[in-house]
Amino acid sequence: MKTHLDWSGYDTYGIGDAYSGIPARGGNYAKAVAVCMHDRQCQREGRGVMCPSFRITKDPAHSTEARVAAFKAALNGEYGEQPFGDARLAAAMDLCVSCKACKKECPSAVDMVLIKTEYLAQRNEAHGVSLRAKLFAGLPALLSRWRLPLRWLTLARNHLPPLAFAAELTLGLTSRRPLPPPAARAFAQKGPVGSGKRGEVVLFVDTFARHFDPEIAEAAVTVLAAGGYRVSIAQAAADDAEPGRALCCGRTYLSMGMVGQARAEAKRVLAALGPAIAAGTPIVGLEPSCLLSMRDEFFSLGLGAEVGAMGKNLYLFEEFLAREAQRGLKLPLEARGAGKILAHGHCHQKAFGLMKSIRKTLAMIAGAEFEIIDSGCCGMAGSFGFEAEHYEASRKMGEIGLMPAVRAAGPADVIVADGFSCRHQISDGAGRKAVHMAVLLRDALAPA
Repeated sequence: MKTHLDWSGYDTYGIGDAYSGIPARGGNYAKAVAVCMHDRQCQREGRGVMCPSFRITKDPAHSTEARVAAFKAALNGEYGEQPFGDARLAAAMDLCVSCKACKKECPSAVDMVLIKTEYLAQRNEAHGVSLRAKLFAGLPALLSRWRLPLRWLTLARNHLPPLAFAAELTLGLTSRRPLPPPAARAFAQKGPVGSGKRGEVVLFVDTFARHFDPEIAEAAVTVLAAGGYRVSIAQAAADDAEPGRALCCGRTYLSMGMVGQARAEAKRVLAALGPAIAAGTPIVGLEPSCLLSMRDEFFSLGLGAEVGAMGKNLYLFEEFLAREAQRGLKLPLEARGAGKILAHGHCHQKAFGLMKSIRKTLAMIAGAEFEIIDSGCCGMAGSFGFEAEHYEASRKMGEIGLMPAVRAAGPADVIVADGFSCRHQISDGAGRKAVHMAVLLRDALAPA
């Protein structure tokens, strides 16, 4: 079986391990599937994230263990010659939101996000890519060329119900929630900003911060500059085939199984960040799913040892600030208002153990009262919550813990959520505006 991702990291798995059977086909991919030891932590409730689909259905068929069983059956030939197009495998994967919680919370560290990506790539190869998937996956490129037309079209769709219903009928985009419109202007900083007393920093501005929430990138620059850093924005390499197009981590392509396109974007990123990597300059990101894909999924794209070198330089915004605070960074931060700060962690932040850095960063704000919301997955999960067939599942996932906690917050309380999807789920499901940590800290900076 030819795979689209690099599964060589699983080459030695199964040697001396009490596996419950490695499938006959699939090579190292089959070994990645077989790491499940049937502990069934994915079929529980309470604290944690795993597994959102089981938590809303209470049906073991929608758990990580059941998905592993379906993949084993497929790779053992039980689903015919084209198993990745089989309806049974599609049903098992239907409610998987790629939260990555199983990699963290499962004792066997089943990486269902990567397993799903390979599945989607195999299915695409056999049956093609739907128009909806192409639109979601290609959003970064579309925004680079057609941001304002997309803004006008999205605003029209949100305000004219017939357009929303037409989009649902033709593309499968739910008419029951608004689509986020691109901002009237994109983030456009050119030259470096800041004194550089504490060194250099490269800010990786993701597609969503650049085209939907430029305030977030601007706030991050302000905070980092206030800390004494010289902040440069990551730009495409001079010899890039499209030097004027913004960098993209490729996450949207990976989420739709379009591995070739994701690999091309990853190569652009590695080429652009090469000088910073060589110099050991910290590279700071704002969107959890973006930055952490660069740290994790890039390894599976077969791009060589440079990925590991890059990973040592990559930091999520709060992660970098928390690290620097231990090295003497002092920001002039003061609590604003009478309310407390309620912080919701993106699933990938939880999966990579980065919630401590959120807590440490909030503790840098003098006089602030804060609390980490005990919530699982928000349920939006990228495009999942915008898909008509998944709208109800998305809503129910949000209701597990996040939405009730946000609704219970006082009117003066501030809701913090780094994830683009999380902020929109909070807005749609609880009617509250959530802000990125960078915006919170910018607003907490004492006047110069």
